[in-house]
Amino acid sequence: MSTLEVKVTGEREIINQQTVDCENTIQDQPPSQTISHNSSHVVKDDEVLSEPVTREREASVGTMLGNNGAQYLNINEEPSSPGVDNVKKVSVLPLVFLIFYDVSGGPFGIEDSVKAAGPLLALLGFLIFPLIWSIPEALITAEMGTMFPENGGYVVWVSSALGPYWGFQQGWMKWIRGVIDNAVYPVLFLDYLKSGIPALGGGLPRTFSALGLTIILTLLNYRGLVIVGWIAILIGVFSLLPFVVMGFVAIPKLEPSRWPVVNLHNVKWNLYLNTLFWNLNYWDSISTLAGEVDNPKKTLPKSLFYALILVVLGYFFPLLIGTGAIPLHRELWTDGYFSDVANLLGGTWLRTWIQGAAAMSNAGLFLAEMSSDSFLLLGMADRGMLPECFAKRSRYGTPSIGILFSASGAILLSWLSSQHIVAVENLLYCFGMILEFIAFIRLRMKYPAASRPYKIPVNTAGTILMCIPPTILICVVLALSSLQDAAVSLVAVVIGLVIHPCLKLAKRKRWMKFSTPGFSWP
Repeated sequence: MSTLEVKVTGEREIINQQTVDCENTIQDQPPSQTISHNSSHVVKDDEVLSEPVTREREASVGTMLGNNGAQYLNINEEPSSPGVDNVKKVSVLPLVFLIFYDVSGGPFGIEDSVKAAGPLLALLGFLIFPLIWSIPEALITAEMGTMFPENGGYVVWVSSALGPYWGFQQGWMKWIRGVIDNAVYPVLFLDYLKSGIPALGGGLPRTFSALGLTIILTLLNYRGLVIVGWIAILIGVFSLLPFVVMGFVAIPKLEPSRWPVVNLHNVKWNLYLNTLFWNLNYWDSISTLAGEVDNPKKTLPKSLFYALILVVLGYFFPLLIGTGAIPLHRELWTDGYFSDVANLLGGTWLRTWIQGAAAMSNAGLFLAEMSSDSFLLLGMADRGMLPECFAKRSRYGTPSIGILFSASGAILLSWLSSQHIVAVENLLYCFGMILEFIAFIRLRMKYPAASRPYKIPVNTAGTILMCIPPTILICVVLALSSLQDAAVSLVAVVIGLVIHPCLKLAKRKRWMKFSTPGFSWP
């Protein structure tokens, strides 16, 4: 691999001359060589990039901020991690279901929206909330993920706009959120099965079952991302199909008059918003493994679009069926109530299918979350934010140390209450999304000439306006959070603030080996 780095200073004429030199160097490369994704062309913040690469090369220009505010322009058609050329990339369909399980996993867990606000607000929430939150987040992920089609995702975005210090904090908050999230899935898996297998309700059988399930799912992640993607497809079909069947069974019993029921004086807004927020976010999680996607500049936006449709329909229609086909008893609408609805509409066989689907859905959620978390650590290690060992891959192309750390964290945190997990996750996610919105707008404003294979069709003012509604929603979620949940979230943030200087010291003292990316520690 050949690496080119040209420091450009002075007037525009010098920039143009250096650009020509850069282009000539690329053209002089032998056919068997490629330009490394670490190759960079550095310009000042206030300079303008002038067509550095010919159309024939179809090279992309991504922006990355280094020390002293310099702008790094990475020249390469499709950045990829070294040493994994023989690993099969993820195609559209598996990626759609990986996104589906990063975000949703099916209608399991949305029952609290009916308990909190009644049928009408629950139905409207899963139609309006995607417009305010999910679509802007998915659009930003599509633009930034194709601008930086490499592992690390939002860490790269924030680092490029705000510097590696904030990139590290972003990575830490998102990783610890993901580990907390994954800690609850094996427990929920067993909860859905304990009615049929009472021994799983507690004691040593439950403990060892949760541990064994975590180990099995971790080994599946180790075997490869493509395998995880196809397993996600199978689990997704199995989990959604019973609701299609339930819909047909429910048709004779539907009463539309049950849908517009609402009582604004009896709405638990905190529970309502947290339920919507938890079930309709995390669209950016897929960006951390963009380097493992086949032709991410086209595949990523397309997959996000299909996944968005699947997620919204997967929530709305089960709610429409459940609230319209049986009499309303709000207090009964808690986690797992869809299995009771299935029993009332179709009998024991449909209830058993829904319970099995819910259990398997939690396995799919675990697999997708661990994939995102482990490749996040790999991407951070590639940029020198974590020790180099986190960038090591197994023979299957998977980040073995990242998987091990993510699994260990999930096991250690499995004692947490699922009720508090949702609130703490949402708060940590809010902090991270604020950084992403700032990074997105800053890159649009400062580097409009950078290549964006997919670009949201709005100008800079439009990007700011697009981020205002979700930012207001973030403020509402933060305002409604309890002091206990806020305290736990702040403790997690403070831990990241402490870890950063410790790693910086370890790198300076050479206690651990770090890679040498295009930018270094501030």
